[in-house]
Amino acid sequence: MKVLSQNVAFGGMQGVYSHRSEACDCDMTFAVFVPPQAVSQPCPVVWYLSGLTCSHANVMDKGEYRRLAAELGLIIVCPDTSPRGDDVADEAANWQMGKGAGFYLDATQEPWARHYRMETYITQELPALIASQFRTDMNRQGIFGHSMGGHGAMTIALKNPERFRSCSAFAPIVQPSTADWSMGAFEKYLGADKAAWRAYDACALVEDGARFPEFLIDQGTADGFLESGLRPWLFEEAIKGTGIALTLRMQERYDHSYYFISTFMDDHLRWHAERLA
Repeated sequence: MKVLSQNVAFGGMQGVYSHRSEACDCDMTFAVFVPPQAVSQPCPVVWYLSGLTCSHANVMDKGEYRRLAAELGLIIVCPDTSPRGDDVADEAANWQMGKGAGFYLDATQEPWARHYRMETYITQELPALIASQFRTDMNRQGIFGHSMGGHGAMTIALKNPERFRSCSAFAPIVQPSTADWSMGAFEKYLGADKAAWRAYDACALVEDGARFPEFLIDQGTADGFLESGLRPWLFEEAIKGTGIALTLRMQERYDHSYYFISTFMDDHLRWHAERLA
């Protein structure tokens, strides 16, 4: 692991690091905030997955999580959203595909399959590295994210309920298999057989029997992607009768930006801290 930068913040340390990823077959960059409590004791880990076009840096620069994470004693891990590098397949003119748009899945179609193995990276390779390099309590993990990252957080939690104690999302894509800004990427990454898409669709996973105790979702009513891409009411409908609890908060006048995310970041960190205590 290579240290790219480290800065003291609120008594803790905000670091940016890189390493060679076997899963993605390229160098990957990620950010970790370590609270001051980690000097003397292992701390719980909360994963934040970013949205389309983002990298590890967006939430690090604009998410405003460090003050409360330091107070609550939470390690915040912010991975990148896709593989990177000159030899990594991409569609430079399409922001919904390729670099910055990994969708937290393991691609099966060429030319994407070699590098785009983000689910394996997020659930296996990076956790092993984090556990080896930081003072973590990996028995206490939560996961959350925004938009494409909210989709990733929810699907990963639903498939790994034994690992994560908490999950929340800002404006998640709850049914990417039918959303206009994800269907094209799913077909290119996973092929034309939509049955293969169900493993990366929160609504479909619930329909197919996946369970997680509870979710918190914040969604802005002024979000320009609400009707065509996000549609949280579809997840609300999918979980009826399943025993899954959902706190869905429609936030009046808020959009899809980090102004929205930073406004409710404290609520999400407290949600995770309570369940990781």
